[in-house]
Amino acid sequence: MDGRAASLTITDKIPYLMEAGIKPIVLSAITGDKDTRFPHYQLLPWGPSGFRFDFRHFIARKYGRGLIYKLMTPLVSLALIPFAAIEKLFIGLSSQSSWSYAAAYQGEKIIEQQNIEYIYSSGGAWSAHYAAWLIKKATGKKWIAEIHDPMVIRDDANDEGTRPRKRKDARFLQKLEQLICKDADHVWWFTDGALEFAKHRNPELGDKGFVVFPGANPPGSNEQLPPYSKTAKLHLAHFGSLANDRSISMVISALPEFFKKHPDAQSQLQIDVYGAGLDEKTQQALEGSPYTQNLVAHGRIESDPVSGKSGRQRIMEIMRSSDVLLMLHGDYEWCAEYIPSKMYDYFWAYRPIWGITNRNPELDQILLDRHHYLSHTLDGQSIVATLETIWQDWNLQQLHVPIGNPISPKDAVKSILERVA
Repeated sequence: MDGRAASLTITDKIPYLMEAGIKPIVLSAITGDKDTRFPHYQLLPWGPSGFRFDFRHFIARKYGRGLIYKLMTPLVSLALIPFAAIEKLFIGLSSQSSWSYAAAYQGEKIIEQQNIEYIYSSGGAWSAHYAAWLIKKATGKKWIAEIHDPMVIRDDANDEGTRPRKRKDARFLQKLEQLICKDADHVWWFTDGALEFAKHRNPELGDKGFVVFPGANPPGSNEQLPPYSKTAKLHLAHFGSLANDRSISMVISALPEFFKKHPDAQSQLQIDVYGAGLDEKTQQALEGSPYTQNLVAHGRIESDPVSGKSGRQRIMEIMRSSDVLLMLHGDYEWCAEYIPSKMYDYFWAYRPIWGITNRNPELDQILLDRHHYLSHTLDGQSIVATLETIWQDWNLQQLHVPIGNPISPKDAVKSILERVA
């Protein structure tokens, strides 16, 4: 799916896996594009809530959100309401859970018919890992698991994730992490923090677990870079989703003190938001604010039928023309175990990054080693101070020049194959 991190993480690896002689057979949801390079099965969830969710996205992609979408989706949703209620009452897991059974059924059929050596689950969506576990139990094939985000979400610094979670879905994920650590042949996470907490909860993991930086390979990344040119405004550009716990409101909150010190900046600073609507906290911060003109929400950048460029290609062009790329980490506890996947795309833009991070020395060091700007989510004064530094550097035409090479999925594939071999 163009622009979706969980999809791109595996999609960017596939050319390098194929170079190494891997012949993939892919099972995915129906919501993305069908790949033509290898067998690709796009499967509907078996449960009513999952079917309803995927159906809406499928119709929107195929017909847009016009008349057909407005007619068909309410009818299908209405027909599924009683079945979704029964599913919620007796199963109580998130809508994606029933996709696991469709994938497991199809995966077992493929293994019966073909000489398959490994099951590879990549998520993202935890239903991929549960499907892989079901196939592993049914067939005995070797299984490798790639965990994108922590499966057990810790509430605070004293929470190690070992006590039972309150929600049924979270308890199921806690159990699924145990099954992965016990039954998978190789497992990797994307940060040292995530691996260490998983090992603490599941000592049986042993040396099967390791860390891989996934990297990225956005389209156009190898094209000739246009020379950077300073414009009349300092553009701070954010790409990707926003939420109340990963919000631009913290930057908005820094503006009064910053503009008091630098009043001329108010007409020259613009925060550009691409790919998502504004989160509730940011909307509240802007209500009645004199700084609404300093933030421009551009919405999602879609593929362009005229030029033939994908949304991701167009985003890379915008990134390269921005002054500074804004990377928000969030304010939740499990930031210690998570690195935003957007950072790997940012590296290919060769523009300075302003990382506002939380509880993650590993991420801080990556940014500092590459000569980027750094603040901390829970330290408002560090945000003001870094904004001042960026403003002064921009005025002097001395914005940080990033050093080091981007992190490529080719490196990730090399690490994975070495471990699996």
